[in-house]
Amino acid sequence: MAINSFRSHRTLALRQFKQLQEWLWQPVDIAFLVYFRIAFGGIMLWEVQRYFSHGWIQKYWITPEFNFTYPGFSWVHPWPGDGMIWHFAALGVLTVFMSLGFFYRLSAGLFFVGFTYTFLLEQARYLNHFYLICLLSLVLVGMPAHRLCSVDVLRRPKLLSQTVPAWTLWLLRFQIGVPYFYGGIAKLNGDWLQGEPMRLWLADSTDFPLVGQFFTQEWMVYLLSYSGLVLDLLVVPLLLWRKTRLPAFIFAVLFHLTNARLFSIGIFPWFMIAATAIFFPPDWPRRVVSFFWKTPSTQSSSAIAPQRYRALITSCLLVYVSLQCLVPLRHYLYPGDVNWTEEGHQFAWHMKLRDKDATAEFLVRDPATQQIQVILPEQFIARWQARKMAGRPDMVLQFAHYLAETLPAQGDESLEVRTRVWVSLNGRSPRLMIDPFVDLTQKSQIMGPADWILPLDEPLKPSSND
Repeated sequence: MAINSFRSHRTLALRQFKQLQEWLWQPVDIAFLVYFRIAFGGIMLWEVQRYFSHGWIQKYWITPEFNFTYPGFSWVHPWPGDGMIWHFAALGVLTVFMSLGFFYRLSAGLFFVGFTYTFLLEQARYLNHFYLICLLSLVLVGMPAHRLCSVDVLRRPKLLSQTVPAWTLWLLRFQIGVPYFYGGIAKLNGDWLQGEPMRLWLADSTDFPLVGQFFTQEWMVYLLSYSGLVLDLLVVPLLLWRKTRLPAFIFAVLFHLTNARLFSIGIFPWFMIAATAIFFPPDWPRRVVSFFWKTPSTQSSSAIAPQRYRALITSCLLVYVSLQCLVPLRHYLYPGDVNWTEEGHQFAWHMKLRDKDATAEFLVRDPATQQIQVILPEQFIARWQARKMAGRPDMVLQFAHYLAETLPAQGDESLEVRTRVWVSLNGRSPRLMIDPFVDLTQKSQIMGPADWILPLDEPLKPSSND
């Protein structure tokens, strides 16, 4: 009986896998993918230009003597000398090549490696949209986005195709939908539902055009807090349904335009506006172009992969999608408020959810002399690094180890490093975030909960306007 049951379940699973495979490999119009290739490359070129015009390459990767690295990537270092300037210049060239579809696969692959390298260089520069760009540049490498309206087609006409497999459309929609949905899940916390930190942010933005005068009123605080929550949770299904697609898109555009005005979040609002357009039917760019210019029909080959590769690609897609669904949930494995402990915060699409005001000082004790030296982070790292580090325990730990390795010790014993980190979360009174009696040099970064992070013991106080 057990064997028969196993066989029947295996047969059913194989049948469902084949049905999924057939659906994923149905041909769809390539126009959406050409649009996304051009838009992605264009916005990335803009981002590279911003780094040059604002002097950020020098500020973030040439001037600092120390960089906060990600676990497992301490071996990644900036290029010496002017290497980072040339690196970003190369990224700029690659974005142009991607948009033009010139040696597309190679250009996309090199851009993925080059951009991900800059992402891994400095943890204090972590932004969710940088992580999103890394993921999108990875999946674009495997997509035939160069088979229409590209230099590659001019070079090799046999590449021309009017269709691509449906998985390219649905994978992009999925990847764009993930930040929306998990951003909404993250907003289902007590502070956000009570209007914080939106209340704090709006109080500093009363100069906002037209409606800024209402930003200190409670109804506006809750309107913006809950509208952001509802949009994140529902915008993807509303975009997928034809009857609600256009109003959902307009709502999303207004949401991102508001964020662009309220917050300093770089290209993210503009990128998401451009990316959200892929929820329209895949031929919409072709119809827009045809409205202005009549395009002749052409004979083309198909961009559909041979049958023997489909099962492998489908399996890889399932693994990738599963990881993207599970990784953002890992913070539930840790005790406490993720906005306080930061454990599992990164790579989970927790965007603009907390307001932390933190100060830190480090007490370095030499066991040989019993002398204690008080160190302020700004003595060793840039102010922007210190500001980010103070509210993130894993970065505090990394800096403590750096101090122990950098400062001279009189005897054979290693220096001891303790810290006093005071943090105010979403308007609470400052609280110690890290146990000040723990020698952080004896602690290491682990996958499990850190016992040296103190719990948040103060609930959010009701607003004085309530």
